[in-house]
Amino acid sequence: QVQLAESGGDSVQVGGSLKLSCVVSGLPFGDTCLGWFRQFPGVERELGAIAGISDIGTTSYADSVKGRFTISRDNAKNTLFLQMNNLSPEDTAMYYCASRRSGGTSLLNPNVYSYWGQGTQVTVSS
Repeated sequence: QVQLAESGGDSVQVGGSLKLSCVVSGLPFGDTCLGWFRQFPGVERELGAIAGISDIGTTSYADSVKGRFTISRDNAKNTLFLQMNNLSPEDTAMYYCASRRSGGTSLLNPNVYSYWGQGTQVTVSS
């Protein structure tokens, strides 16, 4: 059974930082592509791409987070990370991690991901 478990969401002030984690089980972690997505308040069934990382470490970022967010993975710990710096109220959302088998080129399209976590809430206040 594939499971993804996010953690690290919290309420922070503008300009603050958070590091999200996502532990993946039930998949050969080293053979997966992974991504972070978010759902903004009041916007149903629409996931915004944040970042993705391939099985060989290639990364891709949405323009809105470039220079502020960093995606990384620790294959030894089956864990995906998202370091978020200089947070703004516009980053307030539910954050989800996702995984899929390696292959293909798309890292930021949520439709190509097979497995999802339950989400962790990030709230940024001014």
